[in-house]
Amino acid sequence: MNAEFFQAIADIEKEKGIPQEYMLEKINQALLAALKKDNPNAAECVKVDIDRANEKIDMYIQKTVVEEVENPAVELTLDAAKKLSKKAAVGDVINVAVDTKKFGRIAAQAAKQVIIQGIREAERNIVYDEFTSKEHEILTGVVSTIDPRNGSVSIKISSNAEFTDALMPAGERIPGEEIREGDRLKVYVVEVRKLTSGPQVLISRTHPGLLKRLFELEVPEIFDGTVEIKSIAREAGSRTKIAVLSTDPQVEPIGACVGPKGSRVSAIVNELRGEKIDIVNYSDDPAEYIAAALAPSDVISVDMLEDGRSCRVVVPDSQLSLAIGKEGQNVRLAARLTGYKIDIKPESKA
Repeated sequence: MNAEFFQAIADIEKEKGIPQEYMLEKINQALLAALKKDNPNAAECVKVDIDRANEKIDMYIQKTVVEEVENPAVELTLDAAKKLSKKAAVGDVINVAVDTKKFGRIAAQAAKQVIIQGIREAERNIVYDEFTSKEHEILTGVVSTIDPRNGSVSIKISSNAEFTDALMPAGERIPGEEIREGDRLKVYVVEVRKLTSGPQVLISRTHPGLLKRLFELEVPEIFDGTVEIKSIAREAGSRTKIAVLSTDPQVEPIGACVGPKGSRVSAIVNELRGEKIDIVNYSDDPAEYIAAALAPSDVISVDMLEDGRSCRVVVPDSQLSLAIGKEGQNVRLAARLTGYKIDIKPESKA
């Protein structure tokens, strides 16, 4: 049985990735739990000897040799001790083997529970470690359930051989996006929390990081660092502005992101269900950067104000509504992209 027992532990390591040392520690705890149920008075004097080399597990109660026994759970007479060791003397501590086969049903159940709990805990830790390494990355998942009460979505995601159900709160869904059970979606891993019930993976479709990772997937120049994404301002489901910079004079950053006939950016727009994406050139010159961020509007001038974080922009009268955008969206996104407060004036009132 000992050989089969150690083989079972090896199989668990192979199939579930749980180290043998961890399982042997849990077995040690299980045996102690079983003896505590079966013989609570001796629980403090128990020794478990696990010999991996010879595939043996022995369990002892360490009893003290006394002239007169007061507590038989942890004491034994000299005559009884002589039967176990001829050299025994009063005051010695003798290892008395425990026959685990004689454990009662409750004791055996306690041991089983400790081992099962240990396996579950190890599996949760493996899943947590795997998905923690995927924080701020994109994973593809399958929609498993949609909560009709609050709109949150549970998505089964995988990483290597590990699977788990991730939670996408209603606020992390793209507004207006129709999601059905069974749909495959790309999601951004925002955070992995360690709860007593197991790891909780929080995912998003609205996070700016999703857009950044999608561009890395579609644009080789961004993936290899030739083109850098300097800033993203996003209103999910509607419009996004992204500022890019090329580290190679031979590479035009906007053209690289758009791709041949717009193929690269189109793939991202399709994944985001039609979200408009403005790609602009980043510049270290704030005025130049702000003018680019207000695209597609033309800009006549940008005057930086004394506070260092605000500016006044003059645009042609005919371009005023375009610069501001519907419900102020264009200037709002440009301000978030650049980090500057933008006051737009038409040329006639400048």
